[in-house]
Amino acid sequence: MQQRGSHPELATVLRTGPFHLALRTALQARGLALHRVQQHLAQRGIHVGVTSLSYWQQGRRRPERPESLRAVRALEEVLDLPAHSLTRLLGPRQALAAGSAAVATRPYRDLISPASAMDELLAELPGPRDTGLHTVTHIERIRLGPDRQLLRRDSQHALRAHRDGIDRYLAIYQGDPGCDVQRVAIRAEENCRPGRIRRDQASQLVVAELLLDRRLRTGETHLLSYGFDDAPSPAPTHEYVRGFNSGAGQYVLQVTFHPDALPVRCHRFASRAPGAIPFESEELTLDGHGCVHLVAGGLAPCLLGVGWDWE
Repeated sequence: MQQRGSHPELATVLRTGPFHLALRTALQARGLALHRVQQHLAQRGIHVGVTSLSYWQQGRRRPERPESLRAVRALEEVLDLPAHSLTRLLGPRQALAAGSAAVATRPYRDLISPASAMDELLAELPGPRDTGLHTVTHIERIRLGPDRQLLRRDSQHALRAHRDGIDRYLAIYQGDPGCDVQRVAIRAEENCRPGRIRRDQASQLVVAELLLDRRLRTGETHLLSYGFDDAPSPAPTHEYVRGFNSGAGQYVLQVTFHPDALPVRCHRFASRAPGAIPFESEELTLDGHGCVHLVAGGLAPCLLGVGWDWE
């Protein structure tokens, strides 16, 4: 059996997912047939059929029952993988079938501190607090300048409506302490146009309506692109956090640092609420272009981000 971490492709896919590809790559790297894996699990008192294992590695089914999740944890041991390397790729259980109205959501205020500031801004934008959309795919790019400050955020969304009549998306931005939110610019770039914009200087919050060009029906999808140009705060930026108030299919975040201001270390993290201890953390490595990225799938409502140290 190969030693842990000696297979470059495996190390990459364990970091980026998705789960089924990570499992399949681990099986190939370790050279274990499914019937042998089944035997190893049985020796640990866990009974999973070869068909189920095959479906998991093909992405045709997803382990969700308690016994299946126990099997995934055991697979990490059987395949000589780091603890939690497979289970974290599963994420919380989701049920986001197209056209389903049963989408797990949390209020925006749960993801912003102070929550009262979020409440006040949303009160100035009449309409349902739940905009009726959830993310299918979201690609986000963050760029920092030579002064170690966040300059620009670009987002591309594929969204799906979970009720009829959806015609807007709410984009929320919170700058670093000291950010002048009156100078933060909002760019509505593709398949949307700017609507009402509300700002709160004390909490560095900006909430912007992005109006769609049609009303979506349940299950329909929509693509849009938008961005924020920040007014840098006096202090260097140390992290970027994205809040998800409803379930998300796949999220990709890339952080690009200026070549004259590269951090000494970076990590990804996930938490349940602002200021909460992360339930997930992992070191990230800068590439040759001064970038780090994360890829996450099957997200429940949470906060997900990248942090870095300058020295």
